[in-house]
Amino acid sequence: MAKVTMPQLGESVAEGTIGKWLKQPGDHVAKYEPLVEVVTDKVNAEVPSPFEGILREILAEEGAVVPNNAEIAIIETADDAGAGADGAGAGADASASPIATDASAALIAAAAAPDEAPAAEAAVSAVPPPAPAPAPAQGAAAVSAPAAGPAVSAPAAGLAGPAGSDERGPAEMAAAVAAPPASADPDARMTPAVRRLLREHELAAAQIVGTGGGGRITREDVLKVVEAIRTGAAAPAPSGAPSGVPASGTNGSAPAPAPTRQPPAALRGPVGAPIEFPEGTDEVLLPMTQMRKGIAAQMTRALAVPHAYVHMEVDATNLVRARENSKRDYQSREGVSLSYVPFVIKAAVDALRHYPAFNAHWTENGLLAKRRIHMGVAVAVDDGLLVPVVRDVDQLSISGLNHAIAEVAGRARAGKLRLEDYGGSTFTIDNTGWFGSNLTMPIINVPEVAILTMEAITKRAVVLDTPDGDVIAIRPVMNMVLAIDHRANDGAQAAAFLRTIKTWLEAVGPDTPVF
Repeated sequence: MAKVTMPQLGESVAEGTIGKWLKQPGDHVAKYEPLVEVVTDKVNAEVPSPFEGILREILAEEGAVVPNNAEIAIIETADDAGAGADGAGAGADASASPIATDASAALIAAAAAPDEAPAAEAAVSAVPPPAPAPAPAQGAAAVSAPAAGPAVSAPAAGLAGPAGSDERGPAEMAAAVAAPPASADPDARMTPAVRRLLREHELAAAQIVGTGGGGRITREDVLKVVEAIRTGAAAPAPSGAPSGVPASGTNGSAPAPAPTRQPPAALRGPVGAPIEFPEGTDEVLLPMTQMRKGIAAQMTRALAVPHAYVHMEVDATNLVRARENSKRDYQSREGVSLSYVPFVIKAAVDALRHYPAFNAHWTENGLLAKRRIHMGVAVAVDDGLLVPVVRDVDQLSISGLNHAIAEVAGRARAGKLRLEDYGGSTFTIDNTGWFGSNLTMPIINVPEVAILTMEAITKRAVVLDTPDGDVIAIRPVMNMVLAIDHRANDGAQAAAFLRTIKTWLEAVGPDTPVF
């Protein structure tokens, strides 16, 4: 039997949390097919199977924290199956399925050694379930629907049913709670903390409409349903369907959903979950998620590094003009909007070539300079901050960088980062200006020795030197802040490095190649 172990999901990551098994015992797994979702402080990643075969046993349940290289599953490969067939005794029942045989053996082992019952349960779960019983009458189905999740005690009067209906019997009340929303996904992804919150409130994923990236269920989604159950208000309706209104009118025409105002996409940021204070309490403890714990540990390590900062203003007139002139044609041609970030990365690559000591890791034995340039790109998500990596950025055009950044950021927000998307970055860019920030003091992503922030581009009155004397003009200006590890470099080199970036960006023009 082949053993699947917990991979190391980053240079400073020692463990991971089993978020969700994507396959179950008895399922066939192809090599490199996603097998399990693992959550760390840095990322939610789908771990591919290193083998092809039948998943025989899951050794680490969802929510378990597992150290690197620990065994998490057992897969029966074709070689194992062949060996088993060759060694079968003459008295073996040829009609017995391998799954049933494994389950029986596990039950016998459990009877002999009760302490090993969990392993027996895992094996038994591989046995195909019996055929479903005939559907009961409609009235009974509303009450006995455990598949939708544990029954939740009322007040649930406002969760479902026709508008204006206030008088319902117990069956209708149970159906109102247990019936999943039209667009709910019973297999939706979520962090272990959200999964634990569901268990605490005796809810199931099928009852929640996920609003996170890729349909992920967030803490806020769960708390909204909990509050709706508590108050008897209408549960949050799927997007586009008004709550408490039938899907169609009496004449068969669907009522138009009430328009909802959304902030512009460029201004949306991570949504903070509401904090609910139980009646009579003035404070509540918010348990840390795995990601929050990792961020706290990483920031504590990083702040042991002696930071120094250099700040400069960049006249972004040419940069803004170049992007405005090409962004419409670029989007129609490439299918993605043209961001300012790839321009800044190109400028940073130019500066790193002039000052390679900033493309390095700090070690106790000295500065470990890196030949290849792997750019960490900070991405804010609902419950934390991720820094996926775009590799060999010096080999990519501005358009290539733009596509790579859009793809990796999309995977980060959808919780679908790949193993190659993180670890090994040599320099980091943080686009804090995306949220409207004008001045940020960034923390270095150790063991890197520098991090650069690009702030919001804002119009300001500036003094220009002209042949006719000084004049005041309106110019788009972007602040940039460089944080350095003062053990590796000094202020003079940092200022020269940042000035190189400033010079490159201010020289952008119509001749700057995008492709």
